[in-house]
Amino acid sequence: MNHNTKGVVIVTGSGRGIGAATARLLGAKGYAVGVNYLRRPDSAEQVVADIVGAGGRAIAVQADTSDPADVQRLFERVDAELGPLTGLVNNAGITGKAGKLASYDAAAMRRVLDVNVIGLLLCSQQAVRRLSTSQGGSGGVIVNVSSVAAQLGGASNWIPYAAAKGAVNTITLGLAREVAAEGIRVNAVMPGLIDTEIHAEAGVADRLQKVIAMVPMGRIGTADECAEAIVWLLSGEAAYMTGAVLPLTGGR
Repeated sequence: MNHNTKGVVIVTGSGRGIGAATARLLGAKGYAVGVNYLRRPDSAEQVVADIVGAGGRAIAVQADTSDPADVQRLFERVDAELGPLTGLVNNAGITGKAGKLASYDAAAMRRVLDVNVIGLLLCSQQAVRRLSTSQGGSGGVIVNVSSVAAQLGGASNWIPYAAAKGAVNTITLGLAREVAAEGIRVNAVMPGLIDTEIHAEAGVADRLQKVIAMVPMGRIGTADECAEAIVWLLSGEAAYMTGAVLPLTGGR
């Protein structure tokens, strides 16, 4: 039984960063949230505790989004415990270690593409099967989290990641057109410099301060600002918007 006013949304990679901020905001706005994580149960459980503590509904589900069996299990748990899906935020992503292309090994390239592209495709596939009005669903929304790296190219830091996010933009456009007549909207946000742990994990913790001069607004964005845009795209206020990639870059 569905107890929600707003619906049920899975947010992949939502133990921290933009995903966690999005999950918390969704919870605060009355959505039930499937909080997906890969390696940090404590972070994900804290996000769930925050949502539940504020009167919302949420569960944490461990799953590697690049693994088809894990993805299926993620969606089935949310079906069973939260109710019929109404939205998906494809947020799970990795940059890989920062470095020039010549220094990358094939396994690292594959992992970046697996998580950022294959994972997004697998999760979108599960969502479409549930949401599509041609498959018995009642419609819904998919929001993909891209990166301005898709436009800038990732030179000297993460070309494979930038390439993967270019693919995310392409998938957003293609899937939006494919499922528009089936009651599903598909959009993306394209964050620029955002204050999350992603830079430190890539080995460039000081990167944000170094490149802040490139941002016309003169500051770094926050995960909460990204969450606001994502939740807006999920809402009925964005009802005529599909196939769009929304830059959240401070003008960069």
